[in-house]
Amino acid sequence: MTTRYTVTLLQEAVGDLRRLEDFAIERELASETPDWTTPQRALDAIREGMRLLSWSPYSCRRAELGNGRSRELIVPFGGTGYIVLFEIVGDNVVVGAVRHQREEDYRH
Repeated sequence: MTTRYTVTLLQEAVGDLRRLEDFAIERELASETPDWTTPQRALDAIREGMRLLSWSPYSCRRAELGNGRSRELIVPFGGTGYIVLFEIVGDNVVVGAVRHQREEDYRH
């Protein structure tokens, strides 16, 4: 039987998702050829990527920083992507942060 994991987002991770959505909207506003589907497609890609955490979180690589339990999920999107930082605690996956790969502090 396969273990099912409960995925929980900390408030910091929820805030990150809001910030990333706002950034995507601002980027499209500044574009000469905006694609208004981009912000939602980015969030959908992150959501779809995080589905993996409910059944196979150990398939994600260990994070370079952290306490040894920290892992990171790479979510490809366009030419870059996102990093979902999380810890596995028993049957729970706790998402602590979501970063764009081009953010300077994406590994923190």
